[in-house]
Amino acid sequence: MYAIQMLIGAVMIHALAAVTSLVFRRDDGAAIAAAGFGGALAGLLGLLAGLSALGAAPVAVDWGGPFPFAPFTLRLDGLSGLMVAVISGLTVVASIYSLAYVREYAGRGVGAMGFFTNLFVASMLLVVTADDAFWFLVFFEMMSLASYFLVIFDQNEEAVSAGFLYFLVAHAGSVAIMAAFFLMANSAGSFSFAAFRAHHPSEAVASIAFVLALAGFGAKAGMIPLHVWLPRAHPAAPSHASALMSGVMIKIGVFGIVKVGIDLLGGGVAWWGLLVLALGAISSVMGVIYALAEHDIKKLLAYHSVENIGIILLGVGTGMIGLSTGHPVVAALGLTAGLYHLVNHAVFKGLLFLGAGSVIFRMHTKDMEKMGGLGRVMPWTSLSFLIGALAISAIPPLNGFVSEWLTYQGLFVAALDGSFATRLATPIAATLLALTGALAVMCFVKAYGVIFSGAPRSRRAAEATEVPAAMVIGMVALALACIVLGLAAPLVVPVLASASAQILNQPATVFVDGAMLSVGETALSTPMVALLLIGLATLPVLLGSLFAIARRAPRVGEAPWACGYLPDGHMAVSAHSFAQPIRMFFRPLYAIRKTVAAVEGWVDRRFDGFVAAARRSESAFDDTLVAPVTRGVGEIGRRAQIIQGGDFRIYCLYIVAALIALVLVTLR
Repeated sequence: MYAIQMLIGAVMIHALAAVTSLVFRRDDGAAIAAAGFGGALAGLLGLLAGLSALGAAPVAVDWGGPFPFAPFTLRLDGLSGLMVAVISGLTVVASIYSLAYVREYAGRGVGAMGFFTNLFVASMLLVVTADDAFWFLVFFEMMSLASYFLVIFDQNEEAVSAGFLYFLVAHAGSVAIMAAFFLMANSAGSFSFAAFRAHHPSEAVASIAFVLALAGFGAKAGMIPLHVWLPRAHPAAPSHASALMSGVMIKIGVFGIVKVGIDLLGGGVAWWGLLVLALGAISSVMGVIYALAEHDIKKLLAYHSVENIGIILLGVGTGMIGLSTGHPVVAALGLTAGLYHLVNHAVFKGLLFLGAGSVIFRMHTKDMEKMGGLGRVMPWTSLSFLIGALAISAIPPLNGFVSEWLTYQGLFVAALDGSFATRLATPIAATLLALTGALAVMCFVKAYGVIFSGAPRSRRAAEATEVPAAMVIGMVALALACIVLGLAAPLVVPVLASASAQILNQPATVFVDGAMLSVGETALSTPMVALLLIGLATLPVLLGSLFAIARRAPRVGEAPWACGYLPDGHMAVSAHSFAQPIRMFFRPLYAIRKTVAAVEGWVDRRFDGFVAAARRSESAFDDTLVAPVTRGVGEIGRRAQIIQGGDFRIYCLYIVAALIALVLVTLR
């Protein structure tokens, strides 16, 4: 009960911060402070609420409401508590970061930005805790609209076009989700999720509802082929909003798939999980391939969101296969891996978007080709971005490595004991996950090397300085979280396994043996891996000191030989040249993206034509109907002015004449 009260308190503080930021819209400093400090305070309260719900029994509170058919009910269980904790934790960091970052937008409506940011977070909290289909859809729409206004905040052509595409995809997804809920409500006789859990529809109806929900929530998650909005919308939004959209909003799509497929429909049949597994594998590989070709730092990170949503879906799909085929260990392992990567992606992707925002804050460009050498002048940003890059590349012992290791274990266990389709699909998925990991390492070697290493490629890069303290604090906090979530995996996994067991409605499976993660015959100790890596790094230094290598002849510095040419900045490795071999190898896949872009262009042109036609029809309506009536009324008014002579006696005569006329009418 206290967790629910803290959640309501967090939502109310977000609402108050939103309204206060809008009230102080003429004072940029006050608006930034109201939105930032209010968001951070509400985030702390929401974080406590979410953590309190983990490991506790589900709690639901009915608050009544204006509609008898849809009582306003909030429910905190393992899944919603985890989502509340993830949303609120990243909100705390993004709010602190915004205290300095949003000053870049001074004079451009920062009050409105603070209003929509806090409204966006509040609506996300309500979406993941609503226990009724009607209110779920209401808050889902509120979340989509608030994030839409953040996407178009810059009001340039690119932002407006990206916002329009996001608006279309988001609402098409909402229609699919609405149709799924209507099917389930028709079968259960109520819009309450509790009724959905108690009364499962027939297999045919359940399958149709699941596919509709998968399409709707998959569009919100950025799952291929419904990802087209994501690489355009995330780069257009302010960076702290991009961190929230990529770090937590798209996870609500995953939340919806788990909510409908497992919590409300009970896992369904095996092909549901195989479908989710296939979409996850395709999304992971295609996302990282498209990311490799990007020179825009925020687009690169946006495509990596597609990749990591795919990795999360690999875990979720494995869990659904285990649940539907009666293998509780596979179900628990797959879902735990998916939830762990959901948490980890929120942390390291939030960090990377904040790091990209810091670079853009100083460089005023998203083009990596115009950066270079920033590691020397922006050391905190460089170090934080490096930790995020290592985490997303699944380098041990950071958090991304642990969740991907668990995902591999889930796929291997499922492959050893399952149907023919499962034993065929899971090794293929594991192979594609390995390919994804290798390409992700390449991509972030490119990104970090081009941005932070080498010589500056522009005047701004040469003159850049470190960002303000509030932005550094936000990045460092998430960098430390990447380290802690990796090293403390033996403490984190049992909590997530308990939440998974509650979602699956089965006893918790233990994957921890002392300080080690243990799955069957396989074990992992991230603290031991960290100690070995530290030892590996320090051993050469110790040996060098022991054998006095440092006393050798001083090193002579000479100009590098560049094949007879004088070296200059153009000889450095660029983002384009680094990715060129990959672009050639995967040329057919990039051709698919060009086809999709052509379709997007066709939609944009049709929309522009529709707007132009609407403008013409509006003027025609005015000219043929409104304007003649207006002119006629004006003419009558001008003629009526004749009787207004300004003489008081004449007006008295009008009154007497009117009275006589009324008497005559009455007598008649």
